[in-house]
Amino acid sequence: MPSEWLSLDLGPGELGAMALALENPGRVVLLDDALARRTAQAAGLTVWGTLRVLLEAKSRGLTPSLAPLIDRLVDAGMWISPGIRRRILTLAGE
Repeated sequence: MPSEWLSLDLGPGELGAMALALENPGRVVLLDDALARRTAQAAGLTVWGTLRVLLEAKSRGLTPSLAPLIDRLVDAGMWISPGIRRRILTLAGE
C-alpha cells in the first residue's frame, strides 16, 4: 500500500480494500466514498460503486427493478442525489 494513502482521510476498510486490489491486478474494487474512489482510480485500480453493482445485477436478470433497491439504500443512509438516481434508473431502463 502506498504510504501516502495513510495520510488521507480514509477508513481502514477503504485502505484494506484498495491494498487488496493492488495485490490482485485485474480485479474490481468496490468503493462508494469519493476520496477513496479518486485515490484508487489514480492508482490505476478498476473501481465500481454500489450503484454499478446494482446495474450489473439488473443486466444479468438478478433483479427486476432497481428503484426499490435504491430507495432501500437511501433509507439506510446512503446519499444519492436526485440526478444520479434518475441517471441510474434511465441506464437500467426504468
